[in-house]
Amino acid sequence: MEKITAKASIGIQKSVSEVFEAMINPEIMQNYFISKGSGRMETNKEIFWSFPEFDGSYPLTTKEIIPNEKIVFVWDPKSVVTIQLQQLAENNTLIKVAEEGHSSDEKGIKWAIGQTEGWANFLACMKAWLEYGIHLRKGAFDFMKTN
Repeated sequence: MEKITAKASIGIQKSVSEVFEAMINPEIMQNYFISKGSGRMETNKEIFWSFPEFDGSYPLTTKEIIPNEKIVFVWDPKSVVTIQLQQLAENNTLIKVAEEGHSSDEKGIKWAIGQTEGWANFLACMKAWLEYGIHLRKGAFDFMKTN
């Protein structure tokens, strides 16, 4: 069966090096995506991310990092996330996220829709933080907190 891919992209008015650092550094990610990270993303390193709306921490393994160009990691045994960066101008970076690996059946389509929504939110939150210093995610998903 054919595999399905969740995709999202956005332009951020910051240099590619600033955007790259914002994705591999948990201290920066805490301002727009995670509540805690166990360490910086490095090739072949397992780290853990915690989210404000969910209990526990979630593992991911970074498979490839090309500074200022590409990040590849696995956080679901079936899927691989590839984030590509392209500097369009001095302070204009295009970010493309693709997550693939699930089958194109009904369950996989539901997964792809949810992941596409999640990655679009990730990118919007990153843009709000990096360009305007706004923590867009704060309180946005409190309705999802587990009890």
